[in-house]
Amino acid sequence: MITLNGRVIVVTGAAQGIGRALAERAVEFGASVVAVDVNTEALEALTQQLGGERVLSHAGSVSDPECAPAVIARAVERFGAVHGLVNNAGISRAAMIHKMTAAAWREVMDVNASGAFYFLQAAGRHMIERAKAHGDAPGSIVNISSDAGRRGTIGQINYSASKAALAGMSMSAAREFGKYGVRVNTIAFGVVETSMTERIRGAELRDTYLAQIPFGRWATAQEVALPVLFLLSDGASYITGQHLSVNGGYHMSA
Repeated sequence: MITLNGRVIVVTGAAQGIGRALAERAVEFGASVVAVDVNTEALEALTQQLGGERVLSHAGSVSDPECAPAVIARAVERFGAVHGLVNNAGISRAAMIHKMTAAAWREVMDVNASGAFYFLQAAGRHMIERAKAHGDAPGSIVNISSDAGRRGTIGQINYSASKAALAGMSMSAAREFGKYGVRVNTIAFGVVETSMTERIRGAELRDTYLAQIPFGRWATAQEVALPVLFLLSDGASYITGQHLSVNGGYHMSA
């Protein structure tokens, strides 16, 4: 059984899609959630749904280097500590390589890769300080990647590169943070039913993608949230530096 009783979990990109499902499930399993998103209205709706006692919302862009330290400071002030982080915020700006602008490249890398680094750094600093002060104060960080970062995808070199970067980020952080009891892992999703995958799931591409998925269906945001919560829980206490595919078999590797 997964339990997050008493844990405080920061979730970026929490107001919609997978991030919203993560926030909902984390509260369901006993956690308090610090929800980060650029969409203020959606954050307010999430807070009303889950209850202000268990949810602290923060409107801001993860691409802002000042956002992550501010979020961690607010979380500690409100709840006393941060025990987990899910780097879920992500965007896509599709274009073929020869047509991609420098702005489209930078925008995706700033959010998906740099934003994840800023939050990993800020949360990691806090978790290390807690470990030094209290001895046994483990933490868990989960970086949300994609099969696009493991096998590539046409028209999204910026997105694929940003998601591939998270694997290296997780492994490096796992090696540095391990002695403090802080675990860092990556989860790579396949095609999940969210607004970001509407084109893939549309009539033009639907059959092509479904034919490559042994399960023959898309994932739901609610079901892919569960493996993330497992990695945040004590059930994964000896797992770090790993990359878990949650994709219905769309991509397989030894």
